[in-house]
Amino acid sequence: MSARFRDLAAEIRAAIADGTFPPGSKLPSESELAERYDVSRGTVRQTFALLRADGLIASHQGARRIVLGAPRVQSFTELRSFSLWARSLGEVPSGRKIALVRREASPGERAALGEDRIYHLTRVRLLSGQPVMIERTAYVERIGALVAGIDTDTESICERLEELGIVFAHAEHTLDAVPADDEDADLLGTVPGTPLLRERRRATDPDGRPLEWSEDRYLGGAVAVTVRNSVSASVLERQKS
Repeated sequence: MSARFRDLAAEIRAAIADGTFPPGSKLPSESELAERYDVSRGTVRQTFALLRADGLIASHQGARRIVLGAPRVQSFTELRSFSLWARSLGEVPSGRKIALVRREASPGERAALGEDRIYHLTRVRLLSGQPVMIERTAYVERIGALVAGIDTDTESICERLEELGIVFAHAEHTLDAVPADDEDADLLGTVPGTPLLRERRRATDPDGRPLEWSEDRYLGGAVAVTVRNSVSASVLERQKS
């Protein structure tokens, strides 16, 4: 199958982000885009399906596609829960728990958390009903036992844990890009190979004790990341993958 529809989707995402197609505007018709980009209408329909899965456009039978908005910006210069960040944008955060299990830690989880057994949560996060991110989080046992008692579909884990006296004080983030695998694509309602922004995060409490080790995968067309730095205080490191 040709990847041309993915290239076309990337071009339209960029046009949405730079204001060429602002929120509330209508995209050109299938036939207009097919002629403009010299592709088939089938390719345009695949493009629309991908953009719709990313939460960037809405479509109605017999009508042109409506632009819902540009990617939401997530800042990593401050520690905020997904729910708090979403509400600050006027979005309605929610989740869908896929699995929460207590098991032996993998070598990577053991190195990050210093424990042999952990709780592992897989959860899809949604903004106003649209899936935008997959969380795969390993918790140290004392934290995981608390998470097991939280309604993870409707409650913010970070906020509930703070109410229980657990403070997420420090975090280290590593960002890169990965293609969606079959499981990612199924959970996010997109197609395998879709570019995802991957955030790997190790969080600790005020005393430096590990709390969680997480790998989050965001739909690239739904969420953007900003990191602010300065000459005197940089919070961004570039690393070779």
